[in-house]
Amino acid sequence: MSPSPRIAIVGAGPAGLTLAVLLKARGISPVVFELRPKPTEEELRRPSGSLDLHAESGLAAIKECGLWEQFTQLTNECSEAQIVADKDGRILHRDEGDLSERPEISRHALIKLLSSCLPSDSIRWEHKLLCATEVQNHSGTMVELDFGDCGKHFVDLVVGADGAWSQIRNLLTNAKPYYAGTQCITLDIPQLTARYPHMDALVGRGSFSALGLRHAVMSQRGPQGSARIYVFLTDPDEGAAVSLGPGYQNAHDFKEMILTNDALLGRWGSSIKDLVGLACDQQAVKNPSSPIDIRPLYTLSIGTAWVHNPCATLVGDAAHLMCPWAGEGVNLAMWDSLLLAHTITEAVHSAKPTGPSFRSRLSPLLKEFEAVQAKRAKEKAEETERNGKMLFAEDGARAFARFFQSVYDTTKKDDID
Repeated sequence: MSPSPRIAIVGAGPAGLTLAVLLKARGISPVVFELRPKPTEEELRRPSGSLDLHAESGLAAIKECGLWEQFTQLTNECSEAQIVADKDGRILHRDEGDLSERPEISRHALIKLLSSCLPSDSIRWEHKLLCATEVQNHSGTMVELDFGDCGKHFVDLVVGADGAWSQIRNLLTNAKPYYAGTQCITLDIPQLTARYPHMDALVGRGSFSALGLRHAVMSQRGPQGSARIYVFLTDPDEGAAVSLGPGYQNAHDFKEMILTNDALLGRWGSSIKDLVGLACDQQAVKNPSSPIDIRPLYTLSIGTAWVHNPCATLVGDAAHLMCPWAGEGVNLAMWDSLLLAHTITEAVHSAKPTGPSFRSRLSPLLKEFEAVQAKRAKEKAEETERNGKMLFAEDGARAFARFFQSVYDTTKKDDID
């Protein structure tokens, strides 16, 4: 076999870590570079939102990583139950998740599980990538990764798992994310079950969605009976976090503004307002001087592709950023990593000292991977766009409830047949 190629993965999210774990299991040792500091145990115990993994993608990757048993032990914080309500809190659909085959795991638990499989020196934390450039040296074409004060690294292949604003994407295409028309506010209610039983009953043990007037209030359960609350506001102004005024900087004032403004949640019912108000109150207690976490959502154009380059490729949001309306983001990311691991492994183990090099073996295989990836991502992006139109209609709640009912009717019919 030829000397092991130097492979870098930029980004230590689910996509990057899944790829690193799968390659390591096949005797290949990539280096993962991550902008953030290494998370502490305390940080990993905090609420982080739940991810539902799908059989053909996220779950398939978990199984191939050899982590199925450990994974199933981490899926008890948020059940697969679903509640859909209208803007006034009237329940239009409720199920206990008994027909679902998409277990939920918190993002923090997934990150901890995957990173536990890697040697500590294989993840380089606090490495901010300034730029990636193709260069020529005695070994041929390489990619130079410039991390500023952390130094430069030269690799045979770089995989961009570095999210929405990927630096590695700049090596391959000029495509940039654009504003999707929605603002996302993230809030947490710790110990909801023990301290606020009436709200615990409203949102249930799984996922809760209240929809109406082109906005949404959603929740997912987390550790120690907590709940993460998301408020999605349809707004054509990308800079709405600024244009909402100084009120968003203070949780108490923000609560007053969002719950009384008829263009926001002012026309919503008391139970949903109470839920959002409680979440704002918790923010004010926990971080009284911190601004509300409000962010615009971005997406890449459906069908975004790039000219093949055997030195670089993309996985996850770097390749196909989309809104969360179909729950496909993390699943596509882990599916990318699963198939790319197969591609890289085949190229590494079929390269011979006297035969084809790693790069020449990789190139046609990588082209094939990227073609499959692009087709699958386009299908899921189109599904995401359809779901977004359904959820953020004037009466999105009834459409979403009908959607769940049709899914359950179809599943039951298939079980009977």
